[in-house]
Amino acid sequence: MHTTRSRLPLLLLLGPFLLAFAVFYVAPIVWAIVQSLFSVRASGLGLGAPETLFVGLDNYARALANPAFVSSLGRIAVFALIQVPLMVVLSAVLALLLESTRARWPQFFRVAFFMPYGVPGVIASLLWSFLYVPSTSPILQGLSAVGISAAPLESGTVMFAIANIGIWTFAGYNMLVLIAALQAVPADLYEAARIDGASEWRIVWEIKLPLLRPSLVLTTVFTIIGTLQLFVEPLVLRPLTTAINTDYTPNLAAYNQAFTQSNPNLAAAMAVIVAVIAFVFSFVFLRLVNRKGNRAW
Repeated sequence: MHTTRSRLPLLLLLGPFLLAFAVFYVAPIVWAIVQSLFSVRASGLGLGAPETLFVGLDNYARALANPAFVSSLGRIAVFALIQVPLMVVLSAVLALLLESTRARWPQFFRVAFFMPYGVPGVIASLLWSFLYVPSTSPILQGLSAVGISAAPLESGTVMFAIANIGIWTFAGYNMLVLIAALQAVPADLYEAARIDGASEWRIVWEIKLPLLRPSLVLTTVFTIIGTLQLFVEPLVLRPLTTAINTDYTPNLAAYNQAFTQSNPNLAAAMAVIVAVIAFVFSFVFLRLVNRKGNRAW
């Protein structure tokens, strides 16, 4: 009886969270997996009610046999090779600069770098789209006036244009995560290193970066997952360029199947495939990092 009473406050505290987690996180994942195993087909001459048939893994086979979807997976892999290193390196550099003893107005720059994170992804993409179109971009017009031709939305550069929006939006957030990790380090450790004659660069290389390792791993995993979920930026920029088609990213391909091709079951299979790839990439990265960390010790 005493044990039940002691657990009651804990259940009351965790109950709302567990309920929301089950309804808004677990249930959609389970429903997507269930939907991916079925298919809706017209009966007879198409005059009767459609039939929902269990097809097993047929939707997954159709998705992986779709050249456009497979190309989008390869394209997002190349995009991740661009986005993830740039994001992590830039966030780490900003954090180290603002936590340096020589930093001027660090609080102002923290807020300034973090502010883009507060801009919704659609709005950020719209803002940058004006800077990517020559007729509305003062930057491109200025470059054109001095004889420099730039076209961010052409097929060879559109991927970098999308990466720029993502970095502009999330680098400040990742920077604050790393700054919080740096501020958790006792200041006495830095003072002892300076007394021993260590330069600022040596403190960064031998103290700050090793202590930032867990936070760098965390931001890298989040960036990998976010990169594989790329959707808003190409969707907003697609009307402005022919370099972005309806299957440019896996999420765009799933969106196209669900709302344009009226095939939500195939779209669910595509979404599950992307989720599995994100899990595998994150798992492999964590295993590699943990192995290297253990060897370092």
